[in-house]
Amino acid sequence: MQKKIHPLISPSLGTERTLTSFHYGPAGGQKVYVQSSLHADELPGMLAAWELRRKLGALEAAGKLRGEIVVVPVPNPIGLNQHVLGQMIGRFEANTATNFNRNFYDLAALVIPRIESRLTGDAKENLRAVRESMREALDAQTPRTELESQRLALQRLSYDADIVLDLHCDFEGAMHVYTNPELWADVEPLARYLDAKASLLALNSIGNPFDEIHSFCWSELRARFGSRFPIPNGSISVTVELRGQADVSYAHAEHDSQAIVEYLTQRGLIEGTPAHMPPLAFPATPLAGTEPLVAPISGVLVFRTPAGIWIEKGQEIADIVDPLTDRVETVRAGTAGVLYARHRTRFATAGMEVARIAGATPLRGGSLLSA
Repeated sequence: MQKKIHPLISPSLGTERTLTSFHYGPAGGQKVYVQSSLHADELPGMLAAWELRRKLGALEAAGKLRGEIVVVPVPNPIGLNQHVLGQMIGRFEANTATNFNRNFYDLAALVIPRIESRLTGDAKENLRAVRESMREALDAQTPRTELESQRLALQRLSYDADIVLDLHCDFEGAMHVYTNPELWADVEPLARYLDAKASLLALNSIGNPFDEIHSFCWSELRARFGSRFPIPNGSISVTVELRGQADVSYAHAEHDSQAIVEYLTQRGLIEGTPAHMPPLAFPATPLAGTEPLVAPISGVLVFRTPAGIWIEKGQEIADIVDPLTDRVETVRAGTAGVLYARHRTRFATAGMEVARIAGATPLRGGSLLSA
């Protein structure tokens, strides 16, 4: 194992932060990149990454790693240091209110102007040429702020990975994943090993989140050049939502890290026989088919249904109770699907999104991500 330190731009006199990456297995072949808690207050992934590192260390010592596996357990030291009145503010950068998982460098925009003359009739050579163009383009970037330098450092570590796993969690939720629909056949085994209750597919949800900037580049290159040159899927990138923020336990970390090990074994990056693949709880659905459920009034939020179960259209999901007027408004599902996420707070303001259902029929367009 190699441990590498990556300095960030110092935001002010007397301060400096760094990223730490852990590298297991032989470099030069297939590569996997795993990071956790890019939203710094989403901690289940950080514990799972710690447990994964322990497993990888043992596998490396046994000579069972067939490729390089890079783990970044703390990709957002900026967010970890943001506290207001005892509460961590880990989703947004305090200085700019920018979501830490948005606005990564658009690899497609960087690569397209320079790649056409390098493409050939050989898919493997095109894979190499595109990654080389990515490296050159990222090396040419000059970050101006600490946040920009953090984004760039993460992309320089991950741009050439065959598999990218970005570990997150929801406020409250069931296990679920996000990925590119063109990658679903490659991602489905991971969803099965994780026991994902929802698998949400989108080519471009808009906003340049971390997982999408990897896979979307290859999809965009195929759309532009695929009729003339063979362009492979150069990155199987997935956002893994490890339940809810309070779901931090050794049992969950053991399950989730072992699911990743089984998936990498199934992909041939770890020597051995993968465990039997369990069934998928529910079919994959388009991200555009998710229904946000909104509170019609302000009041105490009382959920009637847990996350991770199938919901029928019209089913009662939650009540909003106004203790001043005795008014009770019930939020009902407008579509059938899996209730995969709920809000953590139990006081709703009028118009607040309180839960989401993964339905099979597209309902929305434009930007598909929450704030």
